[in-house]
Amino acid sequence: MAAATWGGSDFAGGLGARRAPALLVVASGHIVSLLVLLAICLGARLTLPGRHDLLFAALGGFEGSLALALFYRALALGAMGLTAVLTGLLTALVPVLFSLVHDGLPSFLTAVGLALGLAAIWLITHSPAAGGSEEKRATATPAALLLGALAGLGFGTQLILFKFASGGEILWVMTSARAAGVAAMLLVLLAMPPTRPWRGFWLFGILAGCLDTIGNLFYIQTSRFGRLDVAALVCSLYPAGTILLAALVLRERPTLRQLAGMALALIAVALLSV
Repeated sequence: MAAATWGGSDFAGGLGARRAPALLVVASGHIVSLLVLLAICLGARLTLPGRHDLLFAALGGFEGSLALALFYRALALGAMGLTAVLTGLLTALVPVLFSLVHDGLPSFLTAVGLALGLAAIWLITHSPAAGGSEEKRATATPAALLLGALAGLGFGTQLILFKFASGGEILWVMTSARAAGVAAMLLVLLAMPPTRPWRGFWLFGILAGCLDTIGNLFYIQTSRFGRLDVAALVCSLYPAGTILLAALVLRERPTLRQLAGMALALIAVALLSV
């Protein structure tokens, strides 16, 4: 469910970014989802979690928003296919490596599932560069790859921090993360104000922000049930949802490589669920 809603969020955000500056789409979604979360938490008088959970959630929300800004900047610099692959792999690899150190070695089937899952992410997010080899494009845009790598490290670190915050009341944890994320996005907008007109971003931003929040809630709940590496890797298969929505709504056909990645992802999830 986390992967599905994150995939839907990226699809909605991608549609919005075609009509308005991407950072405005993200910021509007963050702000509206924060207001909704606050209204629910205060209206239901939910018990505040401990400072430990709120702090880790805030750290995850803040650095995750900065990582998102870096990722959009990396995509704008070029080498989109290779940058997306690098970011996606690091997003999954960082919590997997952390879990291997923190939780110990997994079982054989789980290890095979993790390896197949990483391969599936690479296949799903990989898209051949147009007009030339990816190697040439990557060499010409080292800044894009560097920012993409930093974004992947940031996203992966966010998954770890959300795991540490998963012991508290889940809605307050997400509210803390969203509040810090809004602060980070406002700082980014002040530092790099969009040059395109500030209009046409609210609807897609709200939809993307709500789906992203739901996905975060599913992920935090998932991370309570078992190993971090399994939860993070399965949830990191969300690009498949974006690709399927693009195929259904926009009639954008996935490549054979992406279809193979989706099939491999199903095998990986089956192994990880044993």
